[in-house]
Amino acid sequence: MNNQPALSKSLKVYQIVFLGLAWMTPMIFFTVYGVAYDAAGGQMVLAYLIAFLAIFFTAYSYSRMVKAYPIAGSAYTYTKKAIHPRLGFLVGWALLLDYIFSPIIAILTFGIFMHTEFPSIPVYVWVIVMNIILALVNIVGIKSVARISGISVVVQILFISLFCLFIIKDIATGQASSSTLFSIHPFLASDVPFTTIFSGAALICFCFLGFDAVTTMAEETIQPERTIPKAIFLIVCIAAVMYIAISYFTQIAYPGFTFTNPDNAAYILVKLVGGNLLSSLFITVLIIATFTQGVSSVTSVTRFLYALGRESVLPQKVFSYIHPTFKTPVVNILLVTAFSFLGMFIDLNTAVAFVSFGALTAFTFVNLSVIAHFYIKLKKRSFTETILYLIFPLIGAAFIGWLLTLLNKDTLLIGVAWLTVGFLYLFVKSRLSAPFVKRDHSKMTVPEK
Repeated sequence: MNNQPALSKSLKVYQIVFLGLAWMTPMIFFTVYGVAYDAAGGQMVLAYLIAFLAIFFTAYSYSRMVKAYPIAGSAYTYTKKAIHPRLGFLVGWALLLDYIFSPIIAILTFGIFMHTEFPSIPVYVWVIVMNIILALVNIVGIKSVARISGISVVVQILFISLFCLFIIKDIATGQASSSTLFSIHPFLASDVPFTTIFSGAALICFCFLGFDAVTTMAEETIQPERTIPKAIFLIVCIAAVMYIAISYFTQIAYPGFTFTNPDNAAYILVKLVGGNLLSSLFITVLIIATFTQGVSSVTSVTRFLYALGRESVLPQKVFSYIHPTFKTPVVNILLVTAFSFLGMFIDLNTAVAFVSFGALTAFTFVNLSVIAHFYIKLKKRSFTETILYLIFPLIGAAFIGWLLTLLNKDTLLIGVAWLTVGFLYLFVKSRLSAPFVKRDHSKMTVPEK
């Protein structure tokens, strides 16, 4: 009998949704606003709609696979079990880029914003402080993470609602360019080429990253086969409604909005909409959002490392250890914290490059895993099943795979180099020991706390 401590099942639908939205950070709309606006030629509504469609099919594939394999591991587990263990390892290795650099993005962004507010304190000081706080919060337990995430998401949604209300007020009082709240113009490409809008959509997909991370918490979720799929669709749809609503209102109210620096375009827009009061509130909410994104990011990567450790892909005694009191992977949390100190030495562009490659690679193979598991292995091939288990995931894989090719050459080179390292690790490991996948956890049950 195995008496090793296990992850505690305690999360419900609303907690998973809050964790996913906190990881995604709804306020990311503003942080990438200037760059996304330029990339999409100003057609933000269409770009977000296209990005939503691409993500929707992938979210559907995630919802199918988490029902088939309701255990931690995400794309790594799905590819390994549906297609092949070694391919699963390489997908997991790519996904590791997404997960392990996501906390660094949050920490760096937090440091930059805090340094803006307090110029006398260097960015690296905030990086150190943020790292320590994230570690402590995650060690205490998943319930505390969910609680903090819920508060942050509510604050962000309230700010976005307030922002939209300010724009509606401007339209109603005649201070905006449009005199009506209803217009089809934002949904028309006008004179902007569709290739430009698709390029914007490729960048905007980054704003939806987060729905996939909740699959790493399947073993801490009550009835994960039902809870996680429902949460995935809620996360994606809530995010899409918020992003499209903000884009729509800003596009009809201020069609001639211009800026010189994409990095602070959102701040200029917020100040235009609500003056100094709203812009001050904007900075405060953005700092809170960035902090909770870091909390959720550390939660996701440590659970992913736990899955790799339990499968003996990584050293089992280290990465599968669960603290007997806190019921959390404490060693993983400390290792991620140590790694995140790289935030003092690298820039945001480098971190985002790693995250984009890892996420889009994983998304592509999750879509293909649905086909391999349901359509090929289980032979679900009726007319309806062909649509659900072949056509839908094929659309998702093709769309995401195409977006992957739109990444710049440097990012693709970094990604290929990382995969090469993973392949070499796998080769050496297979030579020195028995096949690394020894145990099947697909039917594993986790005891209640």
